[in-house]
Amino acid sequence: MTIRLYDTSARQIRDFTPLTPGCVSIYLCGATVQAAPHIGHIRSGLNFDIMRRWFAYRGYDVTFIRNVTDIDDKIIKKAAEQGRPWWSIGYENERAFNDGYAALGCLPPTYEPRATGHVTEMVEMMRGLIERGHAYEADGNVYFDVRSYENYLELSNQDLDDLRQPSGEGETGKRDPRDFAMWKAAKPGEPSWETPWGRGRPGWHLECSAMAHKYLGAAFDIHGGGLDLIFPHHENEIAQAKAYGDEFARYWVHNAWVTMAGDKMSKSLGNSVLVSEMVKQWRPIVLRYYLGTPHYRSMIEYSEEALREAESAFARIEGFVQRVVEKAGPVEPAPEVPPAFAEAMDDDLGVPQALAIVHTAVRQGNSALAADDKEAAVERVAEVRAMLGVLGLDPLDEHWAGEADRSDDLHGVVDSLVRLVLEQRESARARKDWATADAIRDQLGQSGLVIEDSPDGPRWSLGPR
Repeated sequence: MTIRLYDTSARQIRDFTPLTPGCVSIYLCGATVQAAPHIGHIRSGLNFDIMRRWFAYRGYDVTFIRNVTDIDDKIIKKAAEQGRPWWSIGYENERAFNDGYAALGCLPPTYEPRATGHVTEMVEMMRGLIERGHAYEADGNVYFDVRSYENYLELSNQDLDDLRQPSGEGETGKRDPRDFAMWKAAKPGEPSWETPWGRGRPGWHLECSAMAHKYLGAAFDIHGGGLDLIFPHHENEIAQAKAYGDEFARYWVHNAWVTMAGDKMSKSLGNSVLVSEMVKQWRPIVLRYYLGTPHYRSMIEYSEEALREAESAFARIEGFVQRVVEKAGPVEPAPEVPPAFAEAMDDDLGVPQALAIVHTAVRQGNSALAADDKEAAVERVAEVRAMLGVLGLDPLDEHWAGEADRSDDLHGVVDSLVRLVLEQRESARARKDWATADAIRDQLGQSGLVIEDSPDGPRWSLGPR
């Protein structure tokens, strides 16, 4: 068994070999908490949640770090616009992110450090870089000298001569416009911390280098994040950490975006779909299916139609599981997933191929139910539960029990009403009034209900929206 991952730095799929046998260490760039999360934000956390679950299934002891950037230019700007403390905005949105992760079934990280809690580590790293000649102070700012690190831009594969480094307000005193800020001098009314070079606040890139070093050491296995972070963020993290003397990350894994009309979903473009609103319109487990089942390196073009298709596909899986449980009683997940599923997941987390194995098992299980082969149906549902468990999509998992509980009362009311209508349909069929029976079925279908005629009598379920 060898897990293989696409390594952005190598530009190819590589066999995964952990630094420490039996263990895997992962650092994921988490939320910048200037605003509540949209589904594009949560996709990254969800993709790496599936990675983490698969490593755990394969027997690894996983240390998973997901940081919180709770101080940056955007947070400070929002605070000024709203007349609120910067930390109030950050904490409010940090809670919104955690609510979103939890709603979609993401396991909590091993540690979730905040940037503002690690200024001491940042000062230590800057001091070391200045002593080694890789950084310098100017006007109260501290900059990284990009020309001092010969492998700069290897991750993003750019040419230094053509580089246009993003630069913020107040970044004065640079020796080279391509140098980037690790520390920004204090401005009136803005949050600041004391350092040997004067009061100021950290730059975004320094935060992650320092926190990764603190929680995972000088070398760790996997660094993850969205494609948009390759440059400048991850490129600058590498420069700082390696110039400081760390080996840093051995594999770089990046997830693709959720797009709308071809553009990356973002607040600045006004095309974002907030998680807090989406969970009011769609079941969270359906949102997880929608965001988590495409390959992590594939773009997801957001649309209502695509969500309805995801809802319908998951309903077929869930309906099979429920029918078997109704017929045979509780069924525990199988101890192992099918070999074809494992093979797909080992190959760069091939969730779409793995999901095809799930749907094949569902079709086989439905055929077994139709043939009244309860033993075969139970075997298939045990496999399905094992596979769904790895993906965080098992509808019988206790995480989703609350979702089912919230709908129990309403389901009971609807069931009673539908039963009355179905009795009328059965009466029409008994007197061979096929036109009335078909009309009742069609009217129920227009209301979003699917009617199945089984040997045990008619049954209903919710169809796609």
